[in-house]
Amino acid sequence: MALIAGSLAFWAAAWWLNVRLAASRWAGTTAGRLAVPAIFGATLLVLWEGLVRGLSVPSVILPPPSAIAARFVVSTDILWADFVQTFVKGALTGYAIGALAAFAVALAADRWDVLRRGMLPVGSFMAALPIVGTAPILVMWFGFDWQSKAAVVVVMVFFPILVNTVEGLRAADAMQRDLMVTYAASPLQTLLKLRLPAAMPFVFNGLKISTTLALIGAIVAEFFGSPTLGMGFRISTEVGRLALDMVWAEIVVAALAGSAFYGVVAAVERRVTFWHPSQRGRG
Repeated sequence: MALIAGSLAFWAAAWWLNVRLAASRWAGTTAGRLAVPAIFGATLLVLWEGLVRGLSVPSVILPPPSAIAARFVVSTDILWADFVQTFVKGALTGYAIGALAAFAVALAADRWDVLRRGMLPVGSFMAALPIVGTAPILVMWFGFDWQSKAAVVVVMVFFPILVNTVEGLRAADAMQRDLMVTYAASPLQTLLKLRLPAAMPFVFNGLKISTTLALIGAIVAEFFGSPTLGMGFRISTEVGRLALDMVWAEIVVAALAGSAFYGVVAAVERRVTFWHPSQRGRG
């Protein structure tokens, strides 16, 4: 009970500190914006540790954060190999191919209206297909290595990026397009100097959504066939062995990789769309 009481006391103290910090003049600074979520996250970890140990929860149900951290430290070589297999080879490769293909098709759909009217309904249908249904098929088509995982990721990210890009290319209003006509701009000049810049917030919206889909798709695809490597393979294997600490270690790696991937895309967005109202005032 002492562990539970101590954890609750720590949670109350940290909550009070976060409330004071969020209301202080430091809240708008970089240090303040980082401190509030850091304290909140540390509070959750301490509360998790205290409750699990205080209530004697079996590790096969929920291991404490200290056990997960210990497993993480002694398994860095395995976790790194799984990260490279799933994220670098499967998720990133599929993401790049899917994004480039979606952008090319969006330009074609913008040029030919019949393609836009035909592709978008098909895209909505394909986006609604469950990954647990398409992943086994693609694994059988492309094999059990990372290529099949990249194919699953391509299917998952293609249509969100396509839909957002097509809508973004139509974002420039009629007055702006008429102004380009008065400047005697060619269709290519109008695309490069007006329509593509106006579409960038939409494009990056699709790219940010797809960062999460890419990692999820690669991990889930590994459940249906994989060499003895990868986050999805490791999770499914260790669950069968009741090694929940290793499963949580893989989840931590996936969460860190997904957050970093999203952060990189968001940072590029801030540099590219600095003129957009949504980016003004951001540090």
